[in-house]
Amino acid sequence: MTHPALAAVDAASGRPRRAIERDIWRAGLEAGLGEARDLPLDAHMHTFRSPDAEPDALLDAYCGVALERGIAELAITDHVDFDPLAPAYAFSTFEERQRDVREAAERWAPAGLAVRFGVEVTYERRYEEDIRDWLRRHPHDFVIGSVHSGPASLYEPERVGAFVAGKSLAEVTAPYFDEVVAAARSGLFDSLGHLDVVKRWLVPHVMPEAFAAQPELYEPPLAALVDSGTALEINTSGLRQLARETYPAAAVVARYLALGGRAVTIGSDVHRMEWFAYGLGEAYRLARSAGLAALSFRRGGDRVWVPMGSASGSGVGTGAPGPNTGDPASL
Repeated sequence: MTHPALAAVDAASGRPRRAIERDIWRAGLEAGLGEARDLPLDAHMHTFRSPDAEPDALLDAYCGVALERGIAELAITDHVDFDPLAPAYAFSTFEERQRDVREAAERWAPAGLAVRFGVEVTYERRYEEDIRDWLRRHPHDFVIGSVHSGPASLYEPERVGAFVAGKSLAEVTAPYFDEVVAAARSGLFDSLGHLDVVKRWLVPHVMPEAFAAQPELYEPPLAALVDSGTALEINTSGLRQLARETYPAAAVVARYLALGGRAVTIGSDVHRMEWFAYGLGEAYRLARSAGLAALSFRRGGDRVWVPMGSASGSGVGTGAPGPNTGDPASL
């Protein structure tokens, strides 16, 4: 369901996408979506080492604001693509990204801020073995796998209208969700990023409400996450985009838990300084309302569970990251 504070912004208007999403972001700021604080973790963040990030997406700038806001732990997850035509293919090196993050972690640890070295890998089945080999040779603390709209994608603006015409929603979303299922079942990733970001690409041809009306579309990807143990990400970027809701929305998170899923991560997917932690508090409220007490994460070893704390933020974001435990229900 569209976030109430964003419902007044017409996401289907004929104005340029960038202008509409700017209005959505501003409406969210007025509603307080930019004021997240006293939280334990943002597990999805991009710096200028990602091709779609702004020059002000600086790691030390993020760290400074995180310390001010009481956000205790950050995962820096810059993009890596395997399609030579994709923007993050060889955009930055593993060594550059690792140096940036490890040095920042050393600088900010004395102040009580933890910074983890992560990555967001664009998953495509045709490159699965390449991704597997690369991840084996390039260890990270935390790995997100995501399906994106690439150069030849059916969901690119110049193609999506013709692709959608005359098709059911199931037919329209099949190419995307089939890749999501494969990504989850690959076993390569700690978390599956922005499960249904396809909602954004389909506006105005298909509005997000159509997804809510057909929850069965989510059954295969959610089952794949549960079966593989891959975490479901609650990604807040949709709250500043055409979807005007998290990826995925609350009902999908509830269904994941009903199917037996327990591993959930939360990330703002920030790409510029003004988006820092945008919507993060909303995602934590969603997760707590669903009955979750801890988030799934990895700090370079086995999975850990990060306590979310109370709705007031008491006890989180003000000290060391949460302890390791094998049972999220016990926290």
